[in-house]
Amino acid sequence: MGLFDRFKKNKTKLDEDSMKYGVALITRDDPKSGISEQYRTIRTNLKFSFLDPNFKILAIMSALPSEGKSTVSANLAITWAEEKKRVLLVDADLRRPTVHRTFHVSNRYGLSNIITSSSRTVNISEMIDKTEVENLDVLTSGPIPPNPAELLGSDRLSQLLDFLKEKYDFIILDAPPVDTVTDGQIVAARADGVALVVPQGIATKDAVTSAVKLLKQVNANILGVIMNRFTAQKASGYYGGYYGGYYASSYYGSSDSSRRGSKKRGRK
Repeated sequence: MGLFDRFKKNKTKLDEDSMKYGVALITRDDPKSGISEQYRTIRTNLKFSFLDPNFKILAIMSALPSEGKSTVSANLAITWAEEKKRVLLVDADLRRPTVHRTFHVSNRYGLSNIITSSSRTVNISEMIDKTEVENLDVLTSGPIPPNPAELLGSDRLSQLLDFLKEKYDFIILDAPPVDTVTDGQIVAARADGVALVVPQGIATKDAVTSAVKLLKQVNANILGVIMNRFTAQKASGYYGGYYGGYYASSYYGSSDSSRRGSKKRGRK
């Protein structure tokens, strides 16, 4: 039985509400909470890897689906925007996108449109949405294509990222899971750095080991691991911050109200 088969057999029930409404933005809705502070700690630790001015693109990914990488991506993007940096969050998961639901924008146009169009027929700036978070823009996935890996592996994506690096101080890619499809490796190879989200009590050693091996095969620059869904007690007395080579976040989720309370925004 393969890793993905074991995942489907043993995983907990998917958060159907999150699939409908997007992920919870605790760094926006409760910025003074301890969990929000943990995200700032992760940001601080990651910043040391981005001292090179040409080092701008961070891919956030997980070994398997439903492990929290979209939650981490969105909340980290907000904390970076808090520093008055122009930040772009790109939904590079062309199979199971979430960014449009999280920030309440249309997904009629997005990344897939840009990649499949020639530079002469598409206005990239028109595909990007501003959010209610100051300094944070988002580029949604666009319509889900029949061939995500081929699109992400095209030269057009590399050209797009080079263009966006000139427009933004920092770019976060909400990347596909590594162990399930080749998309994750492709996106990781195009990022300046990669952080792997590992949920305590859900991720298995085999899955994480496999993900690291696959990332190394494409020479991805693995910066560390963001551990989520853990408690201080389970983390051997450590709560957040940087320990034992791991970036740590205690974020698990939040109530329905934080997601349902936001008004619809963006393209119609």
